Amino acid sequence: MKKIAGNSKRLPCFMAMLLSILVTACGGGGQSPILGAGSLSPVPVVPLTVTAVSPLPNTLGVAINTRVLSAAFSQSMNPATLSTTSFTLACPTTTPIAGAAVSYVAASKIATLTLPVGTMLPVNTVCTTTITTAAKNSTGLALVSNYIWSWTTALATDTTAPRVISTVHANNAINVPVNTRIDATFSEALNPLTLTNINFSMKQTVSGAAVTGTTSYSGVDALFIPLNALTPGTQYTMTLKGGAGGVEDLAANPMAVDYVWSWTTVAADVTAPLVTLVSPANLATNVATSTAVNATFNEAIDPLTISNASFTLAGVTGVAGSVSFNALTKIATFTPNAALTAGTIYTATVTTGVTDLAGNNLALNKVWSFTTAAIPIVIPVIALNTAAPYGTFGGTAGMTNTGTLTQVNGDIGTIATGTSMVTGFHDTLGDIYTESPANIGAVNGRIYTCTNATTGPNSAVFSVPNCAIATQARLDAQTAYLALVAKPVGGASPAPGANLAGLTLLPGTYVAPGGSFMIQGGNLTLDAQGDANATWVFQMATTLTVGGPGAAFPQSIILAGGALPKNVFWQVGSFATINAAGGGTMVGTIISQAGTSFSTAGNVNIVTLEGRALSLGASVTLVDTVINVPAP
Repeated sequence: MKKIAGNSKRLPCFMAMLLSILVTACGGGGQSPILGAGSLSPVPVVPLTVTAVSPLPNTLGVAINTRVLSAAFSQSMNPATLSTTSFTLACPTTTPIAGAAVSYVAASKIATLTLPVGTMLPVNTVCTTTITTAAKNSTGLALVSNYIWSWTTALATDTTAPRVISTVHANNAINVPVNTRIDATFSEALNPLTLTNINFSMKQTVSGAAVTGTTSYSGVDALFIPLNALTPGTQYTMTLKGGAGGVEDLAANPMAVDYVWSWTTVAADVTAPLVTLVSPANLATNVATSTAVNATFNEAIDPLTISNASFTLAGVTGVAGSVSFNALTKIATFTPNAALTAGTIYTATVTTGVTDLAGNNLALNKVWSFTTAAIPIVIPVIALNTAAPYGTFGGTAGMTNTGTLTQVNGDIGTIATGTSMVTGFHDTLGDIYTESPANIGAVNGRIYTCTNATTGPNSAVFSVPNCAIATQARLDAQTAYLALVAKPVGGASPAPGANLAGLTLLPGTYVAPGGSFMIQGGNLTLDAQGDANATWVFQMATTLTVGGPGAAFPQSIILAGGALPKNVFWQVGSFATINAAGGGTMVGTIISQAGTSFSTAGNVNIVTLEGRALSLGASVTLVDTVINVPAP
């Protein structure tokens, strides 16, 4: 502090008197005064809000064995106010669930409600979660009103283990700043209570010396925050613990195995992050009233700094909503709790409270505006409902796997009744369907069929509940197929020809001009242009063919601009052939009338599908194929 000539001894006294006046004026009412023109004016209190919840509001198909519900707050909470009276679940909405426990993770401002071991929620039931105004922040400020949200249970349990789908610092990276935080993104929401320093740890690779730090969680991102700056030019190893007692999802499924990766440090990162793209664009008009607002960054952001305080939306008044960050796409999203008002100018703001993983703040607030359509426009969502957890569905004809490298990270199912209709698969419960040493397919979830397994829990007796679950999934896949057929054609890109190779397509609905689409002779790029909700629908009356006939011609789909696999759909009137020669990466949910095949027996290169292959009629055939069901 600079000295004021002749008053250096009096300044502390003056500051003490001013502080006394300010404290007295506050009156314990949660407001702070500022000096005005001849008087003291109150500064409005920043309201306490719930910023994110899990399960999400209005979600369909929540597993009946869900054990953990969570809610993130905009401010640090008083743990004593978070209890089984202020955080409750009723399922159905008039029947409270007893015996739960409430915990609070201060680092991430997340409260969790954990149901008793063995609890099974009723199937296909609307459940309601409530956080009351008894929940208060660390200064005693309460929620303005009760926060209530509802969701609907599925017909089945969730047995799919969570998995790490990306890390901000890649394995063997050599340019990691010494002031970094470490981020790992998972395939689904986690139980925050399982992200402990034991389950998420860091050490120097050579010496084995442990690094002291804290763990935190946001959305589907786990963070390790070192207490001190790391040593330059040193390799570090991160471990996320799997197996019993390891990191778990909301249904208490642990990661299958440990996830380990290493990287080497360089100098500190002191460069501020930038917002490089916004959606809706600045000054955009005719924006759908159901839109979510997105900001794309040039680097990974600390998700703990993305909140209702740092990312806001306002029309005539402030808009209530939830805020999230996707580390894969580097997109922050503000999702309004309700539809926006038609014909209204809205202003979005991302403040300098946002930091990157090195702690560098955004240099300037990013502010932009857009206008909603005069007549409300709601963008329809393609709902898969109970079909969503399936990596493959064999319709009425079953599924076949050839090879030993096939893995489905999700469920599989069929309503076929023949005992040989499912071959070459086993699931997490121990059900095995006609595997041989040469044909072993791992299902990181459940197999739902209308027939008996070869061996395992469902081998001795036909499972009526499993058949009912599979039957409903097929019905929901059929409904989604019809919804895709009904989508009106249109997009920002010109209508493509039959071959999509080498094209970059913006969001839209595209119909095959001759009834068939192919991707041969080059890859297809889908560019979301910063809109995390951007959706592509490809309609074809007959076939889909991806990849050429020779081993040198596997084709892939490239996602750009924040595009997500969950928002890509292929409606196939007959059969889909995906990279018959092996290799390549397909993206999106394929719903076909007459089956889908991946690769061909004898190929050695794995075909990857970031999506689902759902057949309504004929079978799905996999040859050394990895299928990753998209995160919701």
